Amino acid sequence: MNQHFEGTTALVTGGGTGIGRACALALAGAGCTVTVAGRTVTTLEETVGMITEAGGDARHVECDVSDERAVAHAVQVAVGDGGRLDFGVNSAGICGGDDLRGVADYSTETFDRMIATDLRGTFLSMKYELRPMLAQGFGSIVNIGSGASVVGVAGFAGYTAAKHGVIGLTRTAALDYGPHGIRVNAIVAGLVKTPLIAEGRSPHVMATRVAAHPIGRIAEPQEIADAVVWLCSAQSSFVTGTALPVDGGYTAR
Repeated sequence: MNQHFEGTTALVTGGGTGIGRACALALAGAGCTVTVAGRTVTTLEETVGMITEAGGDARHVECDVSDERAVAHAVQVAVGDGGRLDFGVNSAGICGGDDLRGVADYSTETFDRMIATDLRGTFLSMKYELRPMLAQGFGSIVNIGSGASVVGVAGFAGYTAAKHGVIGLTRTAALDYGPHGIRVNAIVAGLVKTPLIAEGRSPHVMATRVAAHPIGRIAEPQEIADAVVWLCSAQSSFVTGTALPVDGGYTAR
């Protein structure tokens, strides 16, 4: 294990699968003690098991990020007896599936669900992560956005609105807390290869999505995690308030 994060602590929301799991594994592999939070205990336990088997230190906490009390509790668990939180990685989110509809026909229920999890959940996570960081005078938060954070996506009103909001929150928090030694950044992720990405989608839909990435493929979760680790590390010490594209050129068009 690489130990350049030895003695540090992190909370990773959405840490049971996909990008969140990859981030948790990468941070733990660098020596960080990681708390993974999410709604599904079995997948969280799997992530913790993978980390401990590799010699790392991890724990899990059940948390729906749209629930303020649950988020506050998750941060308390991550802070633990040591009283510090070095890194917050906010990866929990939902996409709403492929029921593509224009704004006039978009489900209000779906819109509210996107905002509650993807935007409110990020806000609440930041709100409680920032408090111990402010008390200790340092910290780094990385929010996981998407191409829909910076460009429009037809048929995805709720997801696009929520992910645009994540970038606004990121930049505002960077301004609020930069003078206090806390950096806040976001990743603009392209489509990422996770276990559920192709479920229920036709080969034609998947081919279209892959073709939207000029690099000719979609990302591996580890490629997003590598960027997250860099944004947490001292190597990015002069970087804050940015929305870093890790998207295979998706937003370069």
